[in-house]
This record gives sequence, structure tokens and C-alpha cells, in this order.
Amino acid sequence: MFARLISNDLPRSRVLAVLLVLLLLALAAAPFIAPGVKALNVAAKVLIFVVLVASFDLLLGYTGIVSFAHTMFFGIGAYGIAIASTLLGPTWGALGVGLVAALALSLLLALAIGLFSLRVRAIFFAMITLAVASAFQTLASQLSEFTGGEDGLSFKLPEWLSPSFELFEEPVLGVMLDGKLICYYLLFFVALVLLLALLRIVNSPFGRVLQAIRENEFRAEAIGYRVVVYRTLSSVLSALFACLAGAMLALWLRYNGPDTSLSFEIMMDVLLIVVIGGMGTIYGSAIGAALFVVAQSYLQDLLRLASEAASAVPQLAALLSPDRWLLWLGLLFVLSVYYFPTGVVGRLRAAAQGGAR
Repeated sequence: MFARLISNDLPRSRVLAVLLVLLLLALAAAPFIAPGVKALNVAAKVLIFVVLVASFDLLLGYTGIVSFAHTMFFGIGAYGIAIASTLLGPTWGALGVGLVAALALSLLLALAIGLFSLRVRAIFFAMITLAVASAFQTLASQLSEFTGGEDGLSFKLPEWLSPSFELFEEPVLGVMLDGKLICYYLLFFVALVLLLALLRIVNSPFGRVLQAIRENEFRAEAIGYRVVVYRTLSSVLSALFACLAGAMLALWLRYNGPDTSLSFEIMMDVLLIVVIGGMGTIYGSAIGAALFVVAQSYLQDLLRLASEAASAVPQLAALLSPDRWLLWLGLLFVLSVYYFPTGVVGRLRAAAQGGAR
């Protein structure tokens, strides 16, 4: 039953299996393990990035397509929720209308980009997607009547998802069951379902064809597969999952703006996470997203403690200053690529196979 649930894509490594179970349990119990605004925000960000990175890995890791327009679909999902909630009010119907409209627009744009651009070679396609994403970000900034411009849109959610809503008057296990907590668990179950759906896609015959195209496009074409059709379908599916991740972001923040969901920095973060976790592995998306988001969120705090501990050595304290957290984050990334060239998941699976021999 469990093997069917994960589409027979077993971790193939005891260490990886333990890490995945611990991550699942940590995210499921995050509000109770580490109650607090920051910890809950970090856990929610992990859930959102797991879906976003896994959807991008469907393109890059499984199909071999390099696209810089992925955050465009992420932003469309977030703007769909934000604009609909602003215009129609804080209702479930508004959320549904916004989500459907965002998915429809993502579908059309992904089809247009796929059909017109996927016939060109990798680097040219990447440049085309970068141009389209930049144009869309500029458009979102200028259409202030709908998008709020650079200021973005703040909006309200249905009562059950509002932070002011309380399910019970008394805390449960020391935590108030309010609308913020309900919203978190909504994101948790949505992320889990979407991740299982992506596992089903990549382990289906369709997913096997995508991997064959990635390995040798000409051979796949020679044996009868229409490569452009499969690559376009992969692009569309990836865009739809990214759109859903954007909707999750808007639900959690109750705000969206150009820098929040359309920033090129998000695209770079997604690329880093794919490399850290391991390309061509949905599990790598989960592991990589958790490692990167936690490091990004708590590295400054750790450096602050280290700097205070090393205050007797001024040079060392200055080197460990929280202001230099990006330097240390970059160093950690370089070390991860050096020691895990195939990503964390790839290295763990290779070690498990070596041990089995």
C-alpha cells in the first residue's frame, strides 16, 4: 500500500528514508515542536519551496529543459489569489476563481512558450524564457490598477484562515488552534498531495519517456516519440504545479508583490536547491528545500552566537559577523557541491548501492 502511494519510488537508502521520515514528522508537528512566528514561517516556506522546486525539477532534472520563466508561473498563482481576493472579497469562492484563472493563464502561457520556443536549442530557449519572465515582472509592476504595482496587494482570507479566528478558546498542547495554524495544515496537506502527484507523474510511462528524452533526444525521436509534444507537456505540467505553489505562498502571506513571487532571486534559489538536493529526484527537492530554507533562515542567528563566543579574537568575531551570512551560505553551497556532486539524494543512494555490493 505504501509503495503504491509513493508510486514504487522507494528511497533506496536507509539514511535517506530516515531523513525523509524525520522531515515529514518535523513539518507535521512544527507548530507544536517549535511554537513561534519565525519557526512556523520557516516551516511554511519549506512546504512552498518543496512544491516549487519539485515542479522545476520535472523540467530540469527529468526532461533536461533549462527555463528561467518558472517564477513567472509562481507569481501568476500568487497574483491570482491576491487579485481575486481583493476584488471579490475574503470568500472561498474568490479563492477558487483566482486559482482557476491563474491555472488557466499558466496553461496558456506555458503552451505558447513551449510550442514556439522548445524547438530551439537549450541556451536559446533559456534566454527566451528569461526575456519572457523579465517582461512579465515589468508588466506586473506597471499594471498597478490590478496588481498594486511595486507596493503589491494585501488582502483578507476567509474567516477560517484568518489569524483572528480561534477554533477553541483554550490552547491544545500549549498552542492556540487559530486560523494561521489551520492555514499551515492546509499548506501541509496540499504540499503532500502535490508531491505524491509529481512522484506518480515521473514514475509513469510518461515520466520514463521524459527521462529518455533527457538522456538522448535524437534516439527518443528515432523510436517514434514526438519529442516536442512531450517537452511541451512537461513544460505545462511544471507550470501548473509552480502556479499552485504560488497560490500557497499568497495564502500564507496574505500579500503578494513583484519582489515576493516574481524576483529573479527566487529563480536562483530554486536552481541552488535543485543542485543541493539532486537533479532528477523528487525526494531531492524536499531534502534540498529543507536544508536551504533552514540555513537561509537561521544562519544569521548561528553566526551571531558564534561571533559573540569569539569576541576575545576580534578578527574571528568580525569574520563570523551576521552581516557576512551570505558569504558563509555561499561557502556551504560550494562545499555541498564538492562533496555531493550528484546532490544529497544521489550521494546517499550511491553510498547505499556501494554498501550493498
